[in-house]
Amino acid sequence: MRTFDLAPLYRATVGFDQIADLMDRVLTNDVSQSSYPPYNIEKTADDTYRISIAVAGFSDADLSVDVKENALHVTARKAEDDADRKYLHRGIATRAFERRFHLADHVRVTGASHADGMLHIDLMREVPEALKPRQIEIATQNSIQKDVVDAKAVN
Repeated sequence: MRTFDLAPLYRATVGFDQIADLMDRVLTNDVSQSSYPPYNIEKTADDTYRISIAVAGFSDADLSVDVKENALHVTARKAEDDADRKYLHRGIATRAFERRFHLADHVRVTGASHADGMLHIDLMREVPEALKPRQIEIATQNSIQKDVVDAKAVN
């Protein structure tokens, strides 16, 4: 795999550090990153999303969902009560995990639910009014002259 040095991007730009960090995370060949537990990310509407994580064997008390600095942290710690059990085959993994999702600006978590072995986390993107597109009225020659006349009448 080819590696890229993003240092020139950092020293030649201001304010694009989030994009550079994202590119750095994507391009990093980190083989230690686990695929456990499996998850889906779906777009449920124009500005809403849902992350579904397969958490079979975990109870609500074992799961934790936190948001810190534009990152969603999902962790699970299973209490070890299997000491008295003797398994012939153990195919259901209930090992502890931590999964992180980096959230874009203006994306917030609206709720989480746990049912049927799935943890669902709902997200919503809320763009502030100041950043939404708006229509600018184009002034005509008549309206400009009227404003000048009104200003002279006041003075």
